[in-house]
Amino acid sequence: MRLPTLSIDNQAVLATQTARLAHLKATRNQAAVTQALDALTQANSNLLELAIAAARHRATFGEISLALEKTFPRYQAPTRSLSGIYSQEAAAAPAFLEARRRTAAFAAAEGRQPRIRVAKLGQDGHDRGAKVMATAFADLGFDVDLGPLFQMPAEVARHAVENDVHILGISSLAGGHKTLVPAVIAELQKLGRPDILTIAGGVIPPADHPALLASGCAAIFGPGTVIPLAAIQILDLLCPSHA
Repeated sequence: MRLPTLSIDNQAVLATQTARLAHLKATRNQAAVTQALDALTQANSNLLELAIAAARHRATFGEISLALEKTFPRYQAPTRSLSGIYSQEAAAAPAFLEARRRTAAFAAAEGRQPRIRVAKLGQDGHDRGAKVMATAFADLGFDVDLGPLFQMPAEVARHAVENDVHILGISSLAGGHKTLVPAVIAELQKLGRPDILTIAGGVIPPADHPALLASGCAAIFGPGTVIPLAAIQILDLLCPSHA
């Protein structure tokens, strides 16, 4: 039984919000905004009070953040994954052993392990699932690169190219996949790397699968995915000759 889901037209929402932001910036007192942001940059105390003052002049959250970043370094959340946890439970399973064999065959043929970057996009701040997947793929023999939260499509594509990955795995839990995944694929094409295999996973309704696949997403893995079987499918897509 397929549950009904609410489908949001993300492109229409984006267009509406972009237009509202443009109107706000065109109608506010820009001199007052600039003065308020400069005061925030130069201050070393009463930051909340100054941020509220800037907001009352219609400065955006992004502008307030950037004003602070001129003085204070931006916090970078650590991205860590553990190894050995998944294999402790699944090492004897036939699918796990087969995935390990496929990974070893790929490494022998290509001279390096299959390299995957696990990415989070937009305002999706839930990364537990991404970390679980990263840990499991590492135990299966993949070379895993786990990216930070809150990245934009151009950043994700650039980092995938810079790290020379074979696979870009996008974890989505906040409903932005219909807009952000195709945007990443388009950015990879701009960078001359359409060969990087883009896959998606997480809470992605089946009704959204056809559009994602049509945009160039190679595979979609939803809740309940058996990780070793997903790894085998990815390796088959990456290079069927290594089966």
